[in-house]
Amino acid sequence: MEFTNRWRTPPNFRITSPLVPFEFRLPSAIDVLERLRDDDAVRFTVLGEDDWTVRMERTERFRTAPLSEIVAWPFRLVHFDLARFYNDLLAGFQEQVMIPWRTFLASEGFTWQRCAPILFISTRGAASTYHNDNSHGLVWQVEGVKTFHSYLAPDQILPAEAAVIGETTAEEPPEHDPADRQSVRMEPGDQLWSHALTPHWVTTESPLALSITLAHGGLCHQGNYSERELALRAYWDDNPAEAWLHDLRNTRY
Repeated sequence: MEFTNRWRTPPNFRITSPLVPFEFRLPSAIDVLERLRDDDAVRFTVLGEDDWTVRMERTERFRTAPLSEIVAWPFRLVHFDLARFYNDLLAGFQEQVMIPWRTFLASEGFTWQRCAPILFISTRGAASTYHNDNSHGLVWQVEGVKTFHSYLAPDQILPAEAAVIGETTAEEPPEHDPADRQSVRMEPGDQLWSHALTPHWVTTESPLALSITLAHGGLCHQGNYSERELALRAYWDDNPAEAWLHDLRNTRY
């Protein structure tokens, strides 16, 4: 199968035919935003406006201002602990998304140490930071449109050993030849595989967009880790005090 042949080695790739059709219907992005923006575990950044006082004022009002006002601001929001909503906002997500996905992985000979969903909401003009994740991600575009940017040959841009120690993170990507870039437009229902430790950034092309990434820590297929994750494990062997602190600790949004 194409997935098991390509999951270990970059570049990222679009999942042309869903490996597991996710039939779960999420609430609208605006309804999810209304619920999550006041949760104490949510992380958000208000962007735009050269005047930092405007951004600070909007940040202070983000949890209480009318939604019609908020969605006109450029912002990005992320929540890493969706399990706390499995009994209400995301009722059925575990049974209809996570269990079928984990069952598929196990049936194909995969093991993992962590597999959990991460939810992202953003508005037009917002962009993620330029970063890499320590985990592989199945990126699922739920509502709106985003473009997922990475590189055709990430090893030539950022060796895995440099990614492991966090040399990637910045607000914007460095100057690069556009011919080296891989940009995948993600519309509702689209899925993409993002390799661990590959530098990337995401831009929002619609007024409001919601996506979910199923993040996998320690993913292994029949005893084999991905090429770039081997660098992470070699680093942990040399720095045991840092091992297993958090497989998403380099995630930036």
